[in-house]
Amino acid sequence: MTVHPSAIVDPGAQLGAGTRVWHFAHVCGGARVGSGCSLGQGVYVGNDVRIGDNVKIQNNVSVYDAVTLEDDVFCGPSVVFTNVHNPRSAVPRKDEYRPTLVKRGATLGANCTVVCGTTIGRYAFVGAGAMVSRDVADFALVVGVPARLIGWVSRHGERLEFGADGRATCPATGECYVLRDDVCVSIDEAST
Repeated sequence: MTVHPSAIVDPGAQLGAGTRVWHFAHVCGGARVGSGCSLGQGVYVGNDVRIGDNVKIQNNVSVYDAVTLEDDVFCGPSVVFTNVHNPRSAVPRKDEYRPTLVKRGATLGANCTVVCGTTIGRYAFVGAGAMVSRDVADFALVVGVPARLIGWVSRHGERLEFGADGRATCPATGECYVLRDDVCVSIDEAST
């Protein structure tokens, strides 16, 4: 574990082996961060946050309470998370936080916003600048404001082109996928 001298890691925070915390980051005392993670410059991690293994959080991302990032998630620079649906300065709503879940292997592009109460599916890809206000399916490629489905990606992050038979092959790895009723799964998963 490496913590830059300018970073603050509050007592009680748990950081896994090999995790790196860069300049001016702040990890609150209740946070749980897995192994092999990278928290970039100016990252904030709240008390009620769970971060899995091998998660990369680029500069200037605030991961607020009630957010969970599973293993292998990538957060691009300046990704925004929220935790209150209807914030007001004069109305305390800490007991109304809505949980946000980003599942294994998902990518959140630079400057995207994830509205609280949503789930981003496994290996999904949220384009830069998108605004996610509803759940995103596994392997989905979403862009825009609000985010909308424009295609599908493989575990490797490559765009999938489905044939008439509802099958696609990752151009980088050769892994096969099937699309049925707007649900994308790898052939290995489809057979289990």
